[in-house]
Amino acid sequence: MDAEWLQRRQVAVYAAAVALAGAVAASRPAAASSLERVVDPVLAVLLYVTFLEIPFVRLRRALANTRFLAAALALNFLVVPVVVWVLAHALPDSPAVLVGALMVLLTPCIDYVVPFTAIAGGDAEQLTATTPALMLVQLLLLPGFLWLFVGPEVARVVDARPFVEAFAFLIAAPLTLAWLTEALADRSAAGRRWQTAMGWLPVPAMAGTLFVVVGSQLPRVWDSIARVAAVVPVYVAFLVVMPLLARVVVGFLEVDVGEGRALVFTAVTRNSLVVLPLALALPAGYELAPAVVVTQTLVELAGMVALTRIVPAWLLPEAG
Repeated sequence: MDAEWLQRRQVAVYAAAVALAGAVAASRPAAASSLERVVDPVLAVLLYVTFLEIPFVRLRRALANTRFLAAALALNFLVVPVVVWVLAHALPDSPAVLVGALMVLLTPCIDYVVPFTAIAGGDAEQLTATTPALMLVQLLLLPGFLWLFVGPEVARVVDARPFVEAFAFLIAAPLTLAWLTEALADRSAAGRRWQTAMGWLPVPAMAGTLFVVVGSQLPRVWDSIARVAAVVPVYVAFLVVMPLLARVVVGFLEVDVGEGRALVFTAVTRNSLVVLPLALALPAGYELAPAVVVTQTLVELAGMVALTRIVPAWLLPEAG
């Protein structure tokens, strides 16, 4: 079994990981707390091996692509809020449900969107270069969006700390380690052997991430399934509408196929793992918000696995 064998069978591997996580969550719900403690470390490993596949000379070049950055910001902070405002009218009249859904839908992903983009043949290095801006802008705008959509009470309790900690642990640290690994590989045989050995890890790392996320979060949803079921159609609608709108935006821009796919994925993938601590810190009366956030995670993971096939096959195929 080698990296190429795993790449050819990656969707089956991911489906097996999700199925196994569901079985563990159903048979041993007490394991959820243990799995939840390793979500961030497993995600950091996934991002490290993903960043290893991005030569840093290309990443430096990506930082200068202001057109892509502007398109990513416009999609996430102009187009997405309008879509969310429309979809929010279909949510039940419950402040906790509304706040949980808004928190997660209004914040673009800064972590596992990168490997999903790479799987779909998108420009992962270009997307990586935009993560600092995406993190900073969502941090600044989320309180304002909540104030507009819900009111000032919730906007005041949004804490910047989870965003900053997530960026440091899930983006800055793996990116630095990947750069050091690449530098070592340029200077020593041992470094090259290590980099080669890491080449088989992206698919197992993604499968491990899917397993720990689904296994740790599914019991949260089961406890509140009757009350959060109404948000599932809204999340599914978002997964259907945003790729199509992003494709329209890509059609107006002079970007290559890889950049176009990256724009689709950044428009669709949300920051659920970072937003969850914010939802857990909400005051009394919002106890349902974390389950609403977790439900989005589970719906999105299924959608991402599908979109890694749909985007390159139909939405943005290679030219010719």
